[in-house]
Amino acid sequence: MPAVPNPLDPAHLLLAFLSGGLLTLMVDFNGLVGLHGGVLYSSWVAHGTGTVAAIIFLVALHVLKPSASGTRRPAPLWAYLGGISGAVTVMLTSASVNTALALSGTLALGLAGQVAFSLASDRWGLFGLPRRILRPRNGLAILMIVGGSLLIIFGNG
Repeated sequence: MPAVPNPLDPAHLLLAFLSGGLLTLMVDFNGLVGLHGGVLYSSWVAHGTGTVAAIIFLVALHVLKPSASGTRRPAPLWAYLGGISGAVTVMLTSASVNTALALSGTLALGLAGQVAFSLASDRWGLFGLPRRILRPRNGLAILMIVGGSLLIIFGNG
């Protein structure tokens, strides 16, 4: 059984909250681009912008802190699949945000999918993660997220 993790740092909670806000902006912007140019174009714009930003970041990182001489292990092959899942995610969210689901429904169902997949990854030790026994509260969390998603989508308030 793995050791109990350290208590949550408030700064980490704030960063997670801010990243959720950025995710919302990203989905909204991608949806607008998808509305006017199509979902494939939306994915190209998002990934082209990300590629340019990554190149600038890597060049700045290399200039500010040159890498130490040493050997690094190569990334596992599955690590390169992130670009494919990212492209599909952008296309799917760009399409669904322009339907009756709208932005909040798209994000709510996306959150439910992320939590469900993370629980499966913990349970079966996917991607090199340590296996973890799921508790009843994990199922309760999924039910509450799906319930909240359904309220957001079908609630008329």
